Amino acid sequence: MSRRVEAAVLVPLHLDDAGERRIVLIERTRHGVHGGQIALPGGRREPGDATARDTAVREAVEELGVPRPSVVPLLDLPPVTTRSTGFVVTPVVGRLLAVPPVWRPQEREVAAVLDVPVAALLDPAASGEESVELGVAPGRARVPALRLGEHVVWGLTLRILLPLLPRIAAGEFDDPPFGGAATPRTVQR
Repeated sequence: MSRRVEAAVLVPLHLDDAGERRIVLIERTRHGVHGGQIALPGGRREPGDATARDTAVREAVEELGVPRPSVVPLLDLPPVTTRSTGFVVTPVVGRLLAVPPVWRPQEREVAAVLDVPVAALLDPAASGEESVELGVAPGRARVPALRLGEHVVWGLTLRILLPLLPRIAAGEFDDPPFGGAATPRTVQR
């Protein structure tokens, strides 16, 4: 694979009314190379994006239908490369200062918004293997996955989330507390 495509995703975190930590995921519509997959909001870097952080925030605002001021980027993580589609993806941990009572996602790209408790992703019963359609070659493969009801988190999204989940659950991104002012950080490579 010779051509790499720069992209970024936001790991959008928020607290619900009961104080439970949550992550917002999306189900992609059926079109495109990642069609139908559960993903973090994000996409390709565009010429107007000065940084990967700009890409992650722009894409999250577009895909989730939230106002730009409600998205606070906190931490840029090292890029992760997809194993089959040529994307080099920079994950950006971010905070949603407000969530809408009804999500209004970008209909062309997002089939559904999943507002998921972090505890559900950490539940040992959710972890296992699933048979999935890889999309780049015919046939199915068994892959590590997290099952959330009818939805399966696998691939790059799983690889980004697995090391982050314990950090989120431990409150690493709660300082300052959710909803407060934040000083964005970047992980040095």
